[in-house]
Amino acid sequence: MGNKIQMIELSKEHNAIRGEIETAINKVIDSSAFIHGEEVELFERNLERYLGVKHVIGCANGTDALQIALMALDLKPGNQVLVPAFTYVATAEVIALLKLIPVMYDVNPRTFNTDGVVSLEKVEELINDNTKAIVPVHLFGQCSDMNAVLAVANRYNLKVVEDCAQALGAKYKVGEEEMMAGTIGNIGCTSFFPTKNLGAMGDGGALFTNDDALAQRIRMIASHGQEKKYHHKVIGVNSRLDTIQAAVLNVKLKYLDGYLAKRRQAAALYTTLFTKADPQNKYLYTPKEVEFSTHTYHQYTLIIKDNKRDALRQHLAEKGIASMIYYPLPLSDQEAFQNIALRREDFSKSAADSLHNSEYLAAHVLSLPMNPTITAESIELIVNEVINFLKEA
Repeated sequence: MGNKIQMIELSKEHNAIRGEIETAINKVIDSSAFIHGEEVELFERNLERYLGVKHVIGCANGTDALQIALMALDLKPGNQVLVPAFTYVATAEVIALLKLIPVMYDVNPRTFNTDGVVSLEKVEELINDNTKAIVPVHLFGQCSDMNAVLAVANRYNLKVVEDCAQALGAKYKVGEEEMMAGTIGNIGCTSFFPTKNLGAMGDGGALFTNDDALAQRIRMIASHGQEKKYHHKVIGVNSRLDTIQAAVLNVKLKYLDGYLAKRRQAAALYTTLFTKADPQNKYLYTPKEVEFSTHTYHQYTLIIKDNKRDALRQHLAEKGIASMIYYPLPLSDQEAFQNIALRREDFSKSAADSLHNSEYLAAHVLSLPMNPTITAESIELIVNEVINFLKEA
């Protein structure tokens, strides 16, 4: 049986603004400025205003954004970069590609993110003179504890690269100031993959910074290391946001806050229904919201107890309900990192110092359909199927 309730339904989202998107694309077609067209700079300026950041630099995708960020920090091969073990591979992949050493740390088991107790108090044990940066990930749409990250970074002179590919539009309180995800560290990175909070109709990404010198270096690296055409100051890459994708993003940016409000509304209904059905958390945990960050609910991710996650996912599929496991293995268990990454076990042999939270989450998380167009009826159906199956199981 094919899925009746999808994780995300882009066609519904796009149909509502199809006319605006087609007009924007047709303008690019008429201009034939498919690379470095005026819509790219216009989108960068519009996103700067939305985020309240000095510089937005578009690039080809979110992975490129992370790689360019690390290149802009002028790290040297063999330098160590702290990264959570529970995240998408791209966060650590680019570290390895640049011949840096990913040092993996554990996450908070209820927020899935870097925090000031579970993660960072123990992260300090991993820091040495060769540690140069930390890459906190704002997983599933909610910010990591950036006040704690900044405190550790300042204490040890570390650069901070925020991975906010899943949290664009989230707000975070730094001291008394409210800031947008991606604008808090030295550099923020995001993805415009079609299913993201702000998604293109193809691939795309961007970097954010308030540092003028870093912005200049990022632009140079993203354009073959050149400031002046055919004059290459550093080794760079070829990574640019194409004009058609920028035009689409310009249209959709106007609706981003509305999309996020609908996601939060859907998440609130999920949580209300799950809490009513399972008030003692006998079967599952719903997403935990933190007081210092808003949640964009890029994903609505449950923790399924008693090793019933995989059977539940199969049951939902049989009922025509999509679900996804983000992510079935922590990065520390991925074959690609076995010979190049450091883990807490490499610094301390105590079993208590393992990445047990990340390992537990990989075996127990399940993300349910979440998008701005999901209906209350669909959510009620999903919740009933989840709870009834777990009770019977």
